[in-house]
This record gives sequence, C-alpha cells and structure tokens, in this order.
Amino acid sequence: MPPTRDELVEQLLRTMDVRLLDPLEILLDGDDVVDALRTVVRVRAEAWAYRLVDGDDRESVGTAMRIVSTLYPGDGPFEPPLDWWRSPLGQVVARRVGHPTADSVTYAVAGAMLGITRQGVHDLVNRGKLIRHPEGGVLPSSVRDRLLEEGRPRRA
Repeated sequence: MPPTRDELVEQLLRTMDVRLLDPLEILLDGDDVVDALRTVVRVRAEAWAYRLVDGDDRESVGTAMRIVSTLYPGDGPFEPPLDWWRSPLGQVVARRVGHPTADSVTYAVAGAMLGITRQGVHDLVNRGKLIRHPEGGVLPSSVRDRLLEEGRPRRA
C-alpha cells in the first residue's frame, strides 16, 4: 500500500530538519531566519509531496531527483540502507522512479523496494515477473512496474 501524502510530508520535514535546518541553526547560532526557513520548507514539502504522489511522471521524477540529491549527497552512487525503501519517501521513489540512479539493483534492494525477501525476488525473476539485468541484479524499472501493478485492481 502506498504511503499517504501526510506520511510523506512528515518524513520530508523530519529529514530536512535533521540534514539541513538543524545544522544551519547551529552554524547561525540560532538565528531567527532558520524559523522562517522552516515555514517555507513546510509549505514546499506539501507541494513536493503532491508532485511526487499525484504529479505527472516528468515532474514526479524531477522532484524525486532533486530531493534525493539534496538530502542524500555523496560522491558515489545513491545507496540508501535497505530500510529506507520501506519509508514513505522510499516507497514513493520506488513507485514513481524505480531507483533514481541505478541501472541495476541487487536482489536485496529489489526485495526491500517490494517488501519481500531476496528469495521472493529470485522467484519473481524466474517466473518472468521481474526483469533480470544482463550484468546481474534486477532492472529497477521492472520493480517499479511490479509495484504499480500491485496497486491496480485485478480483473476477474
């Protein structure tokens, strides 16, 4: 079940506080400008959540990429811990983007994105329900497609 927009907004706000605003408040010695930024971030988080959940594909992917690259910067590829994929943001990214930077994900990551075991991923690959990457692992787009398929009502 996909997360609600409210759950997504709350995660975005918590993460922005921890990764961006709290450090800025420390650097600025508690300057009041940080309180103003928190207000702006709350308004923007609502708009980002709307775009991520209900926006068209282009704006959803663009928003996801901006958020991920800002909140999780690094010199290497984006490799969040497996439990991140079960968070509201992780679930929305998995459903709307797949994996934002990888051409292939491990069976463990695919399982985390789907909420199943590695063995479950292996079974889905063997049954042709997920697409194996030629160099190993699984295509993130096939994980995304599987998540979207699970959200659709089944025909009798």
